[in-house]
Amino acid sequence: MRPEDVVLPEEALSESFLASTGPGGQNVNKVATACQLRCDVFALGLPLHAYEKLKVLAGSKLTQAGELVITARTHRSQEANREEARRRLRDLIAEAHQRDARRRPTKPSRAAKAKRVDAKKGRGAVKAMRGRVSLD
Repeated sequence: MRPEDVVLPEEALSESFLASTGPGGQNVNKVATACQLRCDVFALGLPLHAYEKLKVLAGSKLTQAGELVITARTHRSQEANREEARRRLRDLIAEAHQRDARRRPTKPSRAAKAKRVDAKKGRGAVKAMRGRVSLD
């Protein structure tokens, strides 16, 4: 799924604006430009595999109540930060929909095992030669 295909229902989202940090001069002190976007992941109706992967991808951004909190403060305007937060949410949800490739367990070949054992014996021999020198 591409990020453009993700539909964000407005009833699942809530936004608040707070004072930002970083560049912007006096504008930072006067205007609440940082956008904190909260999304109720249960209201999105995600399939189980996407929800499980979203929990892993979101990490600490996902609260116990099932809210995904994204804070955008890179831009100087409220609108740009609002769009940035929504874009990041869409990217996260799109990535959660991607299924991981199934892992096929494999075994090392007999030749690979023999090569490994030979290498270990060679290292052991080198270390055995590091003993004390006797003056016979």
